[in-house]
Amino acid sequence: MTALGVTLASGVGRPSGDAAPTAAGPVTQARSGTAPALTGTTLTGATFDAAALRGKVVLVNVWASWCDPCRQELPVLAAAQRRWAARGLAVVGIDIRDNAESARALLSGLGVQDLQSIADPQGTTAVAWGARGVPETFVVDRSGQVRWWAQGAVDAAWMEQRVSPLMSS
Repeated sequence: MTALGVTLASGVGRPSGDAAPTAAGPVTQARSGTAPALTGTTLTGATFDAAALRGKVVLVNVWASWCDPCRQELPVLAAAQRRWAARGLAVVGIDIRDNAESARALLSGLGVQDLQSIADPQGTTAVAWGARGVPETFVVDRSGQVRWWAQGAVDAAWMEQRVSPLMSS
């Protein structure tokens, strides 16, 4: 289990893909295939099942309170959720290998406590999604297919380029 934590924390391995890393955004790879199940307990103690989100574009973000790039990215995710929720966007976090109290405090401190996240203290849910580190983001289209995988913090320009086109489909 220690090796898993080291692997996730270091982000070992970079994907090959359609986009190279740039100063303006994360390493991004086009994906295809059905999204893995996403169930668990949220940081607020509620039961969560992403199956209820079928028909929406779902942005799944792997993050942790101890991750500095995650702290910069979370407000971007919250802004996207506010901007596109009426058009069918749902943002769901996977809070990995973290203390729930620290995670809730970070969300509150950033003013983004409306972001829904499930707790993943052992990292097994994130690994099932294919995550190798933090932050990582997966974009799932309305039919439940994973379309994009990003390693590194996403920004507003990335969201506009990768998520916005899916909102109109």
